[in-house]
Parts: sequence; structure tokens; C-alpha cells
Amino acid sequence: MSEENPRVLVLGIGNILMMDEGVGNRIATDLQSNYVFPEDVQVMDAGTMGLGMMHLFRGVEFLLVADAVNGTGHPAGTVVRVPPEDFAPNQVLHSLHDVRLVDVLSAARLIDIMPEADCIGVQVENMSPHDITIGLTEPVEAAVPRAIAAVLYVLEERGVIAEPLPEGDAALQAAVAEAKADVARRQAERA
Repeated sequence: MSEENPRVLVLGIGNILMMDEGVGNRIATDLQSNYVFPEDVQVMDAGTMGLGMMHLFRGVEFLLVADAVNGTGHPAGTVVRVPPEDFAPNQVLHSLHDVRLVDVLSAARLIDIMPEADCIGVQVENMSPHDITIGLTEPVEAAVPRAIAAVLYVLEERGVIAEPLPEGDAALQAAVAEAKADVARRQAERA
């Protein structure tokens, strides 16, 4: 990628120490290790950066966020696509000092660096383990390929095509391809 900010930015947000709260991070790292993107696209695990991520938005035309969500009314592991303004009520706060994504985007809008944005969320099962726990619950782990497929589908709507890396996880790539075909089939049925 060039030294300039990317045209398209994909951010995985979350805290890997709190079970399902780390699903956004997992989506980002799996995308990075299994797919190659055009030079003007950047995929990043943003952790729990909050307002600290605003500088990343400069020059970005489209922002896609992958994160854990809660309170959607759907079963754990359900993948949802929502605009940022509808994401806020279900977004997981990553710490007591955290701000919601919609607050970060509002601040970016105030200083005129707000890109067009979309969000992919995964309904959590457990984001409050008794002890620090790295790893996802079974339904959220099973949802990772569907969430990656959703990210790739949204990017393809924007003309961004990611190619599987030959040295990537072939089983994951196959599961993502199957999930992506399912998303395309469902979209065609709705049309």
C-alpha cells in the first residue's frame, strides 16, 4: 500500500481478551492473512482505539467496520449489516472509557474527514467472561466465515475484489466462498 491513506479502509474493532468481543479483530486478521487486496485498500485490526482511530479516516472514501454487536434479538453468531447510525444501539462498548463508533464518526464529521461508512456486526454470545479469555464462543467462531463473506460482498459492491492468498487457510477460504455464494443467492432472491 502507498504511504497515502487508502481509498477504502476496513477496520476490525474489539477486545480479544473478552471472548466474543474480539470477533471484529478476528475478522480483520483472517482477512489480512487469507486475502490480497488492491493497493488502495487497507484492512486493519483497530483494537479498541476509539477516538484515536479518527486520523485513519483522512482521505478515505469508504469505511467498512467489523465489530461485535449485542441486543439485536438474533441468535448468537448472526451476521448483520447495518448503517453506522443504526449500529450504535447494539454496539459493544469495549471499556468504561470507550466511545461508540457512531460517536467517532460524528466527531470525524465535525472536522470534515467523515467517509461514507457501513458496518458488519456479529451477534455475541459471551463478551463478559469471568476471567480474561482469548477465543470466541462456538456460535461466534462458526460465524467468522459468514462475516468475512459479508465484508467481501460489501467490498465487491464498491468494486473492490480481494483474491485468496495461495498460502492462506484453504478450509477458511472455501467456507467464505460458500458463504459468499449464499449471500449472493439471497440478494438475488430479494431482487
